[in-house]
Amino acid sequence: MLDNGISGLFCLYSAFLLAYTSGVHFCLFREDPMRLVKVAKALGMTGQQLRKELSEVDFGVKPTDREVPDGLAQGILRYVARKNGIEVDMDAIGLSLGEEEEEKEESPGEKKEAVHPPQGTPLEQGQGEVPKKTESLNVLRKLSLDDVPKEAIAKQAAELRKQQPSKEEREEMEREEKAMAPHKKTATEGNQEQIKEKVGVVVLPSEVTVKEFAEKTGVQVPRVIQTLMKNGVMATVNQTIDYETAAVIADELGVKVQKEEAGATVETLLAKNLEGLLNDEPENLQPRPPVVVVMGHVDHGKTAILDAIRETDVVSGEAGGITQHIGAYQVEFLPSGTKEMKSITFLDTPGHEAFTAMRARGAQVTDIAVIVISAEEGVMPTTVEAINHAKEAKVPVLVAINKIDKENANVEKVMGELSGCDLQPEEGGGKTPVVRCSALTKQGIQDLLEHILLIAELAELKANPNRRAVATVVEGHLDPAHGPLATVIVNAGTLVMGDIYVCGTTIGRVRVMMDAHGKRQQSVRPSGAVRISGFSRVPHVGDILQVVSSEKEARDLLGQMKEHYERRKKRSFADLVSRLSEGKLTQLKVVLKADTQGSLEAIESSLSKLATDQVVVKVIHSGVGSVSESDVMMAAASDGVVIAFHTAVGPDVMRTADREGVQVREYDVIYALLGDVEGLIQGLVEPEEQEKILGHLEVKQVFLTKKSEQIVGGKVTDGVVKRLPFRLLRGEKEVGTGRITSLKHVEKDIKEAKEGSECGMRVETSVLVEPGDRLEVFLKELKKKR
Repeated sequence: MLDNGISGLFCLYSAFLLAYTSGVHFCLFREDPMRLVKVAKALGMTGQQLRKELSEVDFGVKPTDREVPDGLAQGILRYVARKNGIEVDMDAIGLSLGEEEEEKEESPGEKKEAVHPPQGTPLEQGQGEVPKKTESLNVLRKLSLDDVPKEAIAKQAAELRKQQPSKEEREEMEREEKAMAPHKKTATEGNQEQIKEKVGVVVLPSEVTVKEFAEKTGVQVPRVIQTLMKNGVMATVNQTIDYETAAVIADELGVKVQKEEAGATVETLLAKNLEGLLNDEPENLQPRPPVVVVMGHVDHGKTAILDAIRETDVVSGEAGGITQHIGAYQVEFLPSGTKEMKSITFLDTPGHEAFTAMRARGAQVTDIAVIVISAEEGVMPTTVEAINHAKEAKVPVLVAINKIDKENANVEKVMGELSGCDLQPEEGGGKTPVVRCSALTKQGIQDLLEHILLIAELAELKANPNRRAVATVVEGHLDPAHGPLATVIVNAGTLVMGDIYVCGTTIGRVRVMMDAHGKRQQSVRPSGAVRISGFSRVPHVGDILQVVSSEKEARDLLGQMKEHYERRKKRSFADLVSRLSEGKLTQLKVVLKADTQGSLEAIESSLSKLATDQVVVKVIHSGVGSVSESDVMMAAASDGVVIAFHTAVGPDVMRTADREGVQVREYDVIYALLGDVEGLIQGLVEPEEQEKILGHLEVKQVFLTKKSEQIVGGKVTDGVVKRLPFRLLRGEKEVGTGRITSLKHVEKDIKEAKEGSECGMRVETSVLVEPGDRLEVFLKELKKKR
């Protein structure tokens, strides 16, 4: 058998020699594997010595592999030979090295074909750069043996048969076969389990390692490396290739790929209303259920109404009821006069702390706020606070007057009190819907749900389910058995088991997802609520969970997030100048707490008199008593401050304020309070913007150009250049603007480059920079109006 195999190889090699000397140019890439022991022999090594060499560089060859693809064998041969300075006779192992042969001229009557010999590294072939990845791959010409005389083949085979392996070589090959025999089947099965064939379009990120590419596409690693080598790219398993390279390789391997959508930046991830994260093309949006928060005074029946709503849930009746308290749940019910089931997601958290905390961290997760008021007691201070929270969040308000079955119920009184809270009931010609209900008798519960759906329909709530998931934490706790857990509501996309995510200042992977019925879920669509595990620590309420493509992207994003949180902790009272403006009108939002109602009214009146034509002092919430964490969270959500007059501020509240970057000011004298606020107002007057030119730089060379980012080098002709905005000048004409994001001198990062010095820089601009262009760096300064 061995002799027959060698004979066939020699015949093919003979045909190659005859064809090549006859002027036929081609590239012969054998699909048959090559024995490693033969590669070792060509290098003058033993099999063990070769494996030791391969262990230093990851070619994707396992210790148990006996054979490798022919293309990979060529790459190994070149690498080891070049590393050890070995001259290799490629003919000894039946490989053709036609790289250094020049193409012969073809006769005018013949059709011209390109020569594509087996490629090694670009440097080995004397090329200065890797061929462009976007160029189409050339099709290799097959060699036919029909035109080769049989006598010539037989003669060549007889001569080459003399070069068959010696007895010692055969013994080494047999020993290697015996050593591999027990492991061969297991290794093959392991490979099949590790990398499974993929069907359909494969989504790839902008950068991917060779190993990740193999796993995502279902192609074995050696075949991927071999294909890269054919295209002039020497890469190991852990090396990274960009999407353009991956697309070319995938096309040759017969795999369809598409580029993954860009991930969220820190700026969009921390956007105040998630608009940057949830902004999708209209054609990608689909209707989603509303998310509702229920708030109200203690003992007014909020929990009882939620219990009554649970009992209307069709799914609960079929699945044995809601068994898990997970902070949020979704109910399905059948509206009157319809045959289609509708879904509503409810937040089930104590009071309105979670609602405020979510707003403070930028999570506008709720679509509708239901304010529960007892028909017996009417509007209470906590009710006013809940209404203020909803109004500040600009969330539609639906009032549910509960306990209408009680003897002391006085609905008309409640209606009048609502007007005092700036909520005009629809019955009186206003815009606030009011539903009368009883959680005890279930009266009005169906009407309440239908009112919620009506508001949702008018709002046209939609989200894109076919994208990376974005979710919001509504509850988090440490479970003794399962570790850190969190209840999340999906804002957009579909959350899937195994997704990698960034949440607050931690990263994780979705391990388990369970709904309120105790049922495990594999995926959750927009407005769905589940409890998930996989966190390294308990996340905060209101943290935004963003699914990313890889652990690398997660770590990069996490680093930027931590920097943001550190900056937020260091915010000072004066920083409000740049954070509180709303267009041309500047507002200072205040949460005010005092020891008595008289003091409260006096301070509010005095603050209102401090307003000017340019600045308005707005008390978004006031109350008697000590400062609570809820007060701090409300100020955080509104970019405001907390002012405490003659009232206590506990250590827990101060820790919360420090974590959220909220300033809490304590006063005992009203004049000191008013003086500080007046001074702050003077700082909030909109300043004038002035521009200062710092210096100019002449571009000498452009090193890298991407879609919106370029790396250039140049010399500072005057002034100083810093990481600031610039104007791009071509001749005397301004052709664009941009911003310098980093500066380097040699390999060292620098803050500025002075006149006469040379530097390299990374710039963000939509205009292609050219050698000879000038960058005019400028600084915008804000100066107060006199």
